Amino acid sequence: MVCDLNSDLGESFGPWPMGDDVAMLDIVSSANIACGFHAGDPAGILRTIKAAVERNIAIGAHVGYRDLAGFGRRNMEPTSEELFGDVIYQIGALKGLAAAAKAKVTYVKPHGALYNTIAHNQRQADDVIRAIKAIDPELVLLALAGAPVVEQARAAGLTVVEEVFADRAYTADGQLVSRTQPGAVVHDVNEVASRALAMARDGVVKSIDGQTIKLNAQSICVHGDSPNAVALARTVRQAFDAAGLRIEPFAPAI
Repeated sequence: MVCDLNSDLGESFGPWPMGDDVAMLDIVSSANIACGFHAGDPAGILRTIKAAVERNIAIGAHVGYRDLAGFGRRNMEPTSEELFGDVIYQIGALKGLAAAAKAKVTYVKPHGALYNTIAHNQRQADDVIRAIKAIDPELVLLALAGAPVVEQARAAGLTVVEEVFADRAYTADGQLVSRTQPGAVVHDVNEVASRALAMARDGVVKSIDGQTIKLNAQSICVHGDSPNAVALARTVRQAFDAAGLRIEPFAPAI
């Protein structure tokens, strides 16, 4: 059995570090790399791309709202014209940096509030989908498993991979628990590994209120900005290895 393991990387900004990209790239198979709007600066993003290339890790554009101060986690209502342009701009920036590193961007994963908004907001989802198709229709969209955006993007002609989160709590209807709520982020390494295994092997996860939810786990995320992110990802990888699950990218690593 094969599953992708991804993480959000390239989020350091100047002298302010965020996570340990090099250590995470030794564990995951796909890297969602910040594009400068919610986090990341060009030099740091390029370093992360080069480190991913050295390890044959797939590279995705982690696009977000124009919100450095809020790390892209604040809800926003850009116009369609603004969001369309912002997504193209971010993908284009990452494509340019990747080209300089002899690499290729193969997928897009929206970040934070944008990710959660387009999961159910048809208008903003359409803006993001149209932007991806406008710049490169071959790009894969990484989206919340089971959310309406999955079928919306597929109907528009995009390839979509459904994503689940080993280190985030779920509501009974398959949405992520808001980070403003207690228990929204799972920090225990063994619990995260157990959840990841259940997602990959059985397509299930326990909701925050104890219900069993069915999810199509084509890619599993472990956030790179958690304080113990490397330990979480490493424990998940070890659990997968012990269970005979191969970790491979869903999109080509170039």
